[in-house]
Amino acid sequence: MCWWLFTLLGLSCAPDLQPCCGPITPQGHQLEQFLDSSDVDHLWRAGWHVDWQTGAVNREEPGGPEARTHCSAFVAAMADRVHIYVLRPPQHKQELLANAQMRWLRDQGVAAGWQPIASAAAAQSAANRGELVLEAFENPNPHRPGHIAIVHPSGKTRAELDHDGPQETQAGEQNAISITTAEGFRHHVGAWQTGGSGALRYYAHAVNWGP
Repeated sequence: MCWWLFTLLGLSCAPDLQPCCGPITPQGHQLEQFLDSSDVDHLWRAGWHVDWQTGAVNREEPGGPEARTHCSAFVAAMADRVHIYVLRPPQHKQELLANAQMRWLRDQGVAAGWQPIASAAAAQSAANRGELVLEAFENPNPHRPGHIAIVHPSGKTRAELDHDGPQETQAGEQNAISITTAEGFRHHVGAWQTGGSGALRYYAHAVNWGP
């Protein structure tokens, strides 16, 4: 990124090299630290049944019901840790929970404090301000899993955003503290498309990070 050096020198960056979505505020840095400390790259392991709140494996053998991937359990757990409700167990089983969360966000989320976000850039901006932002894909086949992740604060450029989408944190086929939307949703055809024209939907909720 050139913006900090050019600002120091009193110069300006080319628009494509400037951060796309505003600065990361102090609250945004708190969100960043919160997500980075989740240990999602070691917990919520695909192929194992886990405790949805902690991500810890809670059966001796892999496989079985509700053991495939845990994107939705991870999202529910992280929201719960900042006292925000999104559909979760026991109100819905872990299996196919991401699809159900997407429907819940669309139909009931506003009443619970979630606001729909119109674009990838607006979603990244909200995360940079410290809001909890979910990006969700409901599989058109209700018997196949969707995917859901949390937008991670980032100073990426507009060109990077348009090509790869917001930065995000996820469990799933690949667990990652920080990964692009294009990479994180690559198993879900049509979810992310260059320029943001895919089927992803974004929802944000204010977080009280305290002093």
